Amino acid sequence: MSKIILAETAGFCFGVDRAVNMVEELLRDGKRVATLGPIIHNPQLVEELGKRGARIVESPDEVEQGEVLVLRSHGVARSVTEKASELGLTVADATCPFVAKIHKIVENAGGEGRKVLIAGDAAHKEVEGIIGHCVGECFVFGNTKDLDNLADLGKISPNDALTVVSQTTFNLDLWKKCQKFLKKHYTNAIIFDTICNATSKRQEEAFKLASVCDVMVVVGGKHSSNTCKLKEVCGAVCERTVHVETADELDRNFFKPSDLIGVVAGASTPSGIIKEVLNTMQEMQNPAVQETINDEMTFEEMLNATESSSNTDQKVKGIVLAVNATEIEVDIVGRKHTGYISANEFSNDPSVKLTEAVKIGDELDLIIMRTNDQEGTVMLSKKRFDAIAGWDKVLTAKETGEVIESTVSDVVKGGVVAFYEGIRVFIPASQATLSKSDDLEALKGQPISFRIIEIGQRRRVIGSAKAILREQKSAAEEKFWASVAVGDKFTGTVKSITGYGAFVDLGGVDGMVHISELSWERIKHPSEVVKVGDTVEVYVKAIDQEKKKISLGYKKADENPWEIFKAKYAVEDVVNVKIVSMTTYGAFARIISGVDGLIHISQIADRRIEKPADELKVGQEVDAKIIDIDLDKKRVSLSIRALIEKTEAAEEPAEEAAEAPAEAVEE
Repeated sequence: MSKIILAETAGFCFGVDRAVNMVEELLRDGKRVATLGPIIHNPQLVEELGKRGARIVESPDEVEQGEVLVLRSHGVARSVTEKASELGLTVADATCPFVAKIHKIVENAGGEGRKVLIAGDAAHKEVEGIIGHCVGECFVFGNTKDLDNLADLGKISPNDALTVVSQTTFNLDLWKKCQKFLKKHYTNAIIFDTICNATSKRQEEAFKLASVCDVMVVVGGKHSSNTCKLKEVCGAVCERTVHVETADELDRNFFKPSDLIGVVAGASTPSGIIKEVLNTMQEMQNPAVQETINDEMTFEEMLNATESSSNTDQKVKGIVLAVNATEIEVDIVGRKHTGYISANEFSNDPSVKLTEAVKIGDELDLIIMRTNDQEGTVMLSKKRFDAIAGWDKVLTAKETGEVIESTVSDVVKGGVVAFYEGIRVFIPASQATLSKSDDLEALKGQPISFRIIEIGQRRRVIGSAKAILREQKSAAEEKFWASVAVGDKFTGTVKSITGYGAFVDLGGVDGMVHISELSWERIKHPSEVVKVGDTVEVYVKAIDQEKKKISLGYKKADENPWEIFKAKYAVEDVVNVKIVSMTTYGAFARIISGVDGLIHISQIADRRIEKPADELKVGQEVDAKIIDIDLDKKRVSLSIRALIEKTEAAEEPAEEAAEAPAEAVEE
């Protein structure tokens, strides 16, 4: 019979899972959803979400009033987000953090005057989005031949300052070859490894599996870039490789009874489709299916294992005789045998330390697992007893909606784990925090409050902390709005940045610092002053209680350049200034940072000139006299001519004095 091996990495990657969860959460909350293009490259899931109300649009202009625009995990060009902002749309950004990182890299590269090279498919939405964040020259390549062509066309040269990134799903083998080529020919190239780690692992595992299997089945959307690349990787080493979207495409004639079959799946392939493919293949040949995905023993399996062993499933009490880091020795009440509890059988919580959890003399409720009459020992389990005893409490907690206090014991793929009455509770990432961008790793070891919201198949317990966090946030917001006043000062954290300002978390309530309030100098973008995550000191400038909006100030009064100017300078002062720009009517000169003065064309020279550039140039430093100050209008008038006239006036008496003795002699 055939044997089937399912790749450990099969199924949703982090970015796709995050995007799908975001859409599903919005739909559960009763929101109307419009996704900018299909949320993922899987037609079956897209169709399912469509039936639930998530429609697809091609541009922000198509979004209807009241809809939430979801930006898919591939990311979009900056122009798209700016357009959505102009239209006043509510946007849920599902851009994969790994893609967003690439956007930042290419933006910075353009700002430094570097050319950007992108390894990938120019027609792919992710690459289109990356290009949309480039602010200078950028080029897309797919292999070393493309790089040669760019050089032949004069687009890039060996001395160019290059920044190189790749599409997150780019072929790993091709990327390594391109890297080697670039390092050899372009010494000024900075190369960023931006292939997603999940993609790398997926392709590496696919290659290893295909190298030993007779048949490879690749499951995923036909338009999914990463799935198609898995097909390429597998097909290169396994001739009998097939790509299917669903189980319906499987052909039983393709398989032989003696085949070793490997199954891999793209990052956008739902687990339900993968399971359907496995089940269909099993029905075709009745193979022994081996899944390499680690799955802990379920509640039923634990009971079945207990019931299948002779002399087991008995509940006993044990008195602790000794304890170390790996094992507890107990005296079983009413028996002559010595009992042992391993660390794995003491608790489901891997962080528990036996030496801290129990002490000699403690009485424990246990279940017998195995008895060895020859050695006179019994292997016991406390966690299985707790699982049986705690199950009723879990069911009750779900029915009553009880708020459970626990500690996050671990961070796993897709969420976090906590324990309640010895029962493992999985809290999905979408239910663990208020924002999906929050770092789950920061929760490990921290207290968490949650409710049990679902008990799934195989008694998988699902919890949610989000509703409680929302209640806490709502209470904090009410308290905040009841007390906040204009002039109040806060220490906040920059939460997000847009083209028109920065949003600051004041502790559960966000306020906005407009771009004009970030600096006394004119800036093009808020990121020139602050970055996401920065801790900033702000004060309340204005409050709109009805719309629940707060305008914040950031600029410090004592840093106001006009106040500094007012204290240091006055009319008639001579200052050394730097020419910063030209107009037809004069030149603007920097007096101090933040304060520029105008040298009118009539004040540049002691004669009539056609244009300021005839006498001055940008960057030139000159001395000028302050001839007028209008602090209300923030204007300063300067004159070079006044200094020329003063010099000439001083020279005339000196010349007359020099001539006086000669005149006296003549007389």
